Amino acid sequence: MLYSMAPASVLIINLILNWESIRKYGFREKKQDEKKRVPVRFNCFVLAAACYVLIDMIWGLLYEHRDIPELFPLIYSFTVFYFLFMLFTMLTWTRYIAAYLDKRGFRTDLMLYGVWAMVVIGIICLMLNRFYHFMFSYNDAHEYIGESGSNISFILQIAFYTIISVHMLYVAHKSNGSQKTRYKAVAATSIVLGVSLIFQISFAFLPSYAVGLMIGICLVHSFVQFGEKKEKEIHDHIASAMAEDYEAIFYIEIGTGEFLTFARSRKYMTLNAEALGKDFFKEALDSIDDCVYPDDREYAKGFYDKETMLKNIEGRRSFSFKYRVMVNEEPRYFLFTVMRESSGQYLIFYEKDIQDELNAEKVQKETQKKTVTFGRIAESLASNYDAIYYVDIADSGYVGYEVNNIYGQLEISQSGDDFFSDCLVNIPQVVHKDDRDIVTGFVDKDNMIAALESRKDYSTIYRIIVSDKPQYTRMTVRKTSDGTHFIIGVENVNDEVLKEKQHLKELRNEKELARRDELTGVKNKTAYKEMEEAVQGNIDSGMDYLTFALVVCDANNLKQINDTQGHSTGDEYIKASARLLCDVFVHSPVFRVGGDEFVVFLQGNDYSARHDLMDKLRSRVLENKRLGAGVILASGLSEYNPDVDRYVSDIFERADKEMYEDKKKLKS
Repeated sequence: MLYSMAPASVLIINLILNWESIRKYGFREKKQDEKKRVPVRFNCFVLAAACYVLIDMIWGLLYEHRDIPELFPLIYSFTVFYFLFMLFTMLTWTRYIAAYLDKRGFRTDLMLYGVWAMVVIGIICLMLNRFYHFMFSYNDAHEYIGESGSNISFILQIAFYTIISVHMLYVAHKSNGSQKTRYKAVAATSIVLGVSLIFQISFAFLPSYAVGLMIGICLVHSFVQFGEKKEKEIHDHIASAMAEDYEAIFYIEIGTGEFLTFARSRKYMTLNAEALGKDFFKEALDSIDDCVYPDDREYAKGFYDKETMLKNIEGRRSFSFKYRVMVNEEPRYFLFTVMRESSGQYLIFYEKDIQDELNAEKVQKETQKKTVTFGRIAESLASNYDAIYYVDIADSGYVGYEVNNIYGQLEISQSGDDFFSDCLVNIPQVVHKDDRDIVTGFVDKDNMIAALESRKDYSTIYRIIVSDKPQYTRMTVRKTSDGTHFIIGVENVNDEVLKEKQHLKELRNEKELARRDELTGVKNKTAYKEMEEAVQGNIDSGMDYLTFALVVCDANNLKQINDTQGHSTGDEYIKASARLLCDVFVHSPVFRVGGDEFVVFLQGNDYSARHDLMDKLRSRVLENKRLGAGVILASGLSEYNPDVDRYVSDIFERADKEMYEDKKKLKS
């Protein structure tokens, strides 16, 4: 009875710890659901362990009454099952490890083939033991005697567990974060099972292996299953926060087209989206005529062929397109984004109403409903960032995630007790010196809280130093749906910022060229109109301290030159006129406002020396006339008088009138 108490306790603890997993996942593997393969195989190990301890318990009860001849066949049978299920625990544990690593290769295959070989050989030995007592025997008093074969079997199992432990410790060494701890826990379980077998050899009538199974199952439950459950909760929080940007998310199996719909908006559900569907691609095409704005229907139909969709996302993270959708009889622009889920078997299809963003209006959102697939969605959405920080608003504790690790999952890379203090320590080490104040202000907790009261997210762009070179980086923060945590994403936007700066430079160059006279290179009539409007605005606003003057000039004899010497000579005459004005009025802009008409806007030093400059211009013109070479420019000057002038055109007209008088003098 005393022997059986330990296996009985192990059996009860085993069932208590794993009942929820057994009820949820069962014992059958489904090829189409790779994510359930690991818990199903662990359940098989738990089942083998339960059968073993049950056999061990019953054997202990029967062995106490071995003096009853009628019970001996049962005792012998349970001894066979004892060894058999011991082998099954090793087999199911090895298969669990292979599934947990999720890697097929030479080492994994060798490990699986090895354990199967040991199980098959063990079964054969147990079958032959009836005729040749190689594994165990009973004497005339029905007392158990362990033969050399059982010791050999135990030693081989111990060696196998040792190999598994070393392999898992090697994998743990190559890993990081919480995954490293889990691999160590799996390695420790293998060590415990091997050590318990050593005790089982030394003390055959103690339930050492049963106790080892209990310790191993507790290790997996505490360090592997509980840790994964905690991370899944955090992934769900991240998915909830990030999925709030979307009206609906479709989770599509590529092979069959079957899909799940997660819709957060009542407005969207007027489109008759189904929570469950059989063929996403067919149903999407069928719904276009009813849901899409008429002018966009043919365009929209080009995106929902499966092969086309897969081709569009080939070699890239995601693919997006947009068109108008009828919602409550109103056309609204929607952005549609498709990307592969991390396992490659599913597509995640996002639909986002961007009409309010296009109209610069705020969009009121509802909390996204949590589902069991949010962990995968979180990984897919998070792939847009290089790192994500999950920060507790109350106590500032945080967990940092890297998007990719050696197994391609969202993985914990660091953690700490105070995100904001750690940032202040790191900023001088990595942030460009000119941007440190910006980043310091951004990562202030009170500033973040205040900024997110009136907006869904808050971001800043700054430079970090990588290999002695600045790289533009964007940090974006938003709250989780329950308002308890910050989700802070960091991404490299260096290419994006540099491209935008180049674009702005090109726009400035285009704008400058559009305001230049193509023939002379001075400013054109468009530029003069803009200058005139700006000055008029200053006059209208009462800026009576303005001091400026206009010089109006006209090239004499241009028509005669064109008629007698040709337009090319006339063009050279116009260019020479512009050069003369630029030489005289060095500090003032010159405008060509007509074929042979120019305006100079005098201000600053040129305004102060306006009369001297006019004398210089007219002297040059008279000298050209005397020599009969060079340009002849008639000119007129008029200053702004705040007591009289209300319009720039008044000043222009006075200068123009003086120019015509000068023209008459030059002709006479």
